[in-house]
Amino acid sequence: MFHGLDAQRLVALFVAGLLLFNFPLLALWDHDARVFGLPLFPAALFLIWSWLIAALAWVIERTPDTPTSDPSR
Repeated sequence: MFHGLDAQRLVALFVAGLLLFNFPLLALWDHDARVFGLPLFPAALFLIWSWLIAALAWVIERTPDTPTSDPSR
């Protein structure tokens, strides 16, 4: 299914998601501040979440670097 660099990128995104949604880094956004009228914490959560989804879509949907002649890949 996923081989080589794609698998490594997916694992890196998983680890980045774990780190970004874990306590020490998530506590950075927990302030009484507003961005465009929205509280900072939910806005930061949404932006981090959407960034991870966009990066995941880029890894999965991009064309492979080298074309293969094997139709099963």
